[in-house]
Amino acid sequence: MRPVTGRTRPRHVVVVGASLAGMLAAAASAGGGRSVTVLERDTLAQGPRPRDGVPQGRHAHVYLQRGLEALEELLPGFGAELRAAGAVPFDTGALAWLGELGWAPPARQFDVVSATRPLFEHLVLQRVRAIPGVTVRDGARVVGLRRGTGGGSAWTVTLADGGSVPADLVVDASGRASRLPSWLAGVGVGPAAVSEVDARIGYSTRVLRLDARRVGPAGVVLLQTPETRRGGLALPVEDGRWLVGLVGSGESRPPRDAAGFTSFLESLADPALAELVQAGELEGDVAVHRRTANTRHHYEDDRDWPDGLLVLGDALCAFNPVYGQGITVAACEALLLRQALHRGLRTGDARRLLQRFARTAALPWAIATGEDLRYVPGAGVPRAQAVMSRWTRELGRLSAHGCRPAHTTLARVYHLKASPWTLLRPDLLGAALRARLRGYGPATPRPQILHGGRAVPTPSPPAT
Repeated sequence: MRPVTGRTRPRHVVVVGASLAGMLAAAASAGGGRSVTVLERDTLAQGPRPRDGVPQGRHAHVYLQRGLEALEELLPGFGAELRAAGAVPFDTGALAWLGELGWAPPARQFDVVSATRPLFEHLVLQRVRAIPGVTVRDGARVVGLRRGTGGGSAWTVTLADGGSVPADLVVDASGRASRLPSWLAGVGVGPAAVSEVDARIGYSTRVLRLDARRVGPAGVVLLQTPETRRGGLALPVEDGRWLVGLVGSGESRPPRDAAGFTSFLESLADPALAELVQAGELEGDVAVHRRTANTRHHYEDDRDWPDGLLVLGDALCAFNPVYGQGITVAACEALLLRQALHRGLRTGDARRLLQRFARTAALPWAIATGEDLRYVPGAGVPRAQAVMSRWTRELGRLSAHGCRPAHTTLARVYHLKASPWTLLRPDLLGAALRARLRGYGPATPRPQILHGGRAVPTPSPPAT
């Protein structure tokens, strides 16, 4: 690597994995005279197709506002391309959202898009492949790392076919299946601590054909609760389709067969999803996903972490996919990577950057694990996390009784657009105190799910 004013600028970056995290890391690494090689073990299709390396790819995805913004920074104009390809735009405040304590009030929130994961990945892949200096090699399975080469590169990435690729910087973005712990052992780096919270949550998804003009809300979300242990959602996607997903934990995980899917659907606390299914036509088989544990590798704590090696996305911190956080965190990490490469890297910067990645994942990790621990029998919840969870549920109760500030503030934190400290705003504390003294008032009424083709009303702006 060539020194520049006390820093080094990698000339060749190797990204392991063509996941969304890998593609965004490649986009972040491009430029500045660098060449970027992405190594992907799967054979990549020419169009939007589910693939083995993305086992949750057939399920509904929520693209959080902060993630869409970060992605737009990395790939300018991507949002317009996504909409042109058929992604469905909607305001998140127009969702029919049944939480643990009731229906959320309508309130203008964030303009997002809904699309299938294969379409999203395909468009990102096309954009990244078009970036000068970026090469994507599929069918290339990485089996190990070696330090240094005679040519002066910091690392050599070894492949299953016997080949190798030299790199000044290696970025592991190979997801939950990452083999980095064993690769590190091979170069004399000890194991990192791992945190895991597994609530044994599972999903089942089917495709629904339904004219969106018949549906009142933008989509439907029925959250599972510790009491029901069952929930589901329906979101519109491209080509006039909807993805109907069911979720459950433990022995209440949704089944794999079509008859069981329908039976589970009809057992939910509200018939909203059943109404949609009855109004349309289900297609195809049932897609199932049950690898949903929250898993965090604390590589940032390793004082001997080697320079020229980074890890991001699910390979660093994997979340229960139901919260829709993984893509957003990966995109934000990619922005941090781009900033670091623009400045140049000093000795120790790899570990410092991992620490910044870890801070980026901290809030989403607290949200996901704080909720999932409620489904783990006998799990101990840290006191601070338990207090915040109780306060969040109180805000959910206020929201279900028409308090739009509580609802919009929760949404801003969930979409990673605001600090969790905003949940402690004086006006929200005052609203909770008044509700305890005077009562919560009437509950938000259940929204109309189906209509006869009338225009969907625009949500009123949030109260100030």
